[in-house]
Amino acid sequence: MRQPPLIEVSLYGNIEKEKTLEGKICMSTILNNFLETNLNELRDQGLYNEIDPVESANGPVIQVRGKQLINLSSNNYLGLATNEELKKVAQTAIEKYGVGAGAVRTINGTLDLHVKLEETLAKFKGTEAAISYQSGFNCNMAAISAVMDKNDAILSDELNHASIIDGCRLSKAKIIPFAHADMDDLRAKAKEAKESGLYNKIMVITDGVFSMDGDIAKLPEIVEIAKEFDLITYVDDAHGSGVTGKGAGTVKHFGLQNEIDFQIGTLSKAIGVVGGYVAGKKNLIDWLKVRSRPFLFSTALPPGDVAAITRAVEMIMESTELHDKLWENGDYLKKGLKELGFNIGDSETPITPCIIGDEKLTQKFSARLFEEGVYAKSIVFPTVPKGTGRVRNMPTAAHTKEMLDDALAIYAKVGRELGVIK
Repeated sequence: MRQPPLIEVSLYGNIEKEKTLEGKICMSTILNNFLETNLNELRDQGLYNEIDPVESANGPVIQVRGKQLINLSSNNYLGLATNEELKKVAQTAIEKYGVGAGAVRTINGTLDLHVKLEETLAKFKGTEAAISYQSGFNCNMAAISAVMDKNDAILSDELNHASIIDGCRLSKAKIIPFAHADMDDLRAKAKEAKESGLYNKIMVITDGVFSMDGDIAKLPEIVEIAKEFDLITYVDDAHGSGVTGKGAGTVKHFGLQNEIDFQIGTLSKAIGVVGGYVAGKKNLIDWLKVRSRPFLFSTALPPGDVAAITRAVEMIMESTELHDKLWENGDYLKKGLKELGFNIGDSETPITPCIIGDEKLTQKFSARLFEEGVYAKSIVFPTVPKGTGRVRNMPTAAHTKEMLDDALAIYAKVGRELGVIK
């Protein structure tokens, strides 16, 4: 006679959980109901994001589900993620230093490679010093909360990246959103915050390039307002570094490297590797080294990545060839999509959205592009506001004109088929 499975019973709040010796785990009923209800709701609304594992390098053409696709969804703007020289640089560093740094920066995880990287980043951004982190997201979590607290206020563009929003929340400062790129609204709210006398410090924070629409922050006007009201200035240039300012970024594009307190950047987009950094005055960087928690409590960037990042930044400083090719391809694709009749918004950078609107239609449009040979991921709420679903196109320096022509032909076919264009 088969014995019934033995059951281990424990309390999870007021919910009993059962684990059998056969390995079956019965999750909390309340959690299961929450997950199933909300996941089904997302699917019904066309808001559930399916993740597609890439079966190749993330270059101009990728393989997904065994299918070769023209890749228009990568942030690998300059094609450096697959650069042969950088591969060799990384391999050499791994042979010497190993695959990991082995410790946090403040114990013995700071390699001479990290020092060289940060010196190179400071030169790249035109600042006194720089500090590297494990990701761009970590930068915003680290830098904002290290300087701002509950007695302060942050003026934040309403379309700022999620990592900025979360960094602001973590600081516990008063968050005061201002209308996107609306300098009158920023000035009015800065004046009100300053004259209230409620805050020790006030920061204005913005993306350099807004990743969903491709527009550029009005940094000269922001700096003017900041000087008027003594605001701390903070620019997250994740999508600008390597792309704007002949590669040097949005702050340098406007010649404001001596006017911005915090320059934030990622090392995983145009730079092509992984990580992030903060660049600014030496005393700011010194403070972040002793007070920013992701620096203090996370293992340092691995040596192979650090060496590759350093060389990538050097390459961007040495030549604008890749930058120029990126912009040439971006302009070409933008012109082609606009002529076909797609709504591409008001992008000022190679980032080119095709704004569809309805979330379900956006998902269907992206799926049909996939079937025809183009990988362009749908982006819907909560990444963008409801009713503004889009397929975002990210041409790179590695695309050929032939690839872009093929992509435009597929866009034309699918767009007409689904009634997005005439």
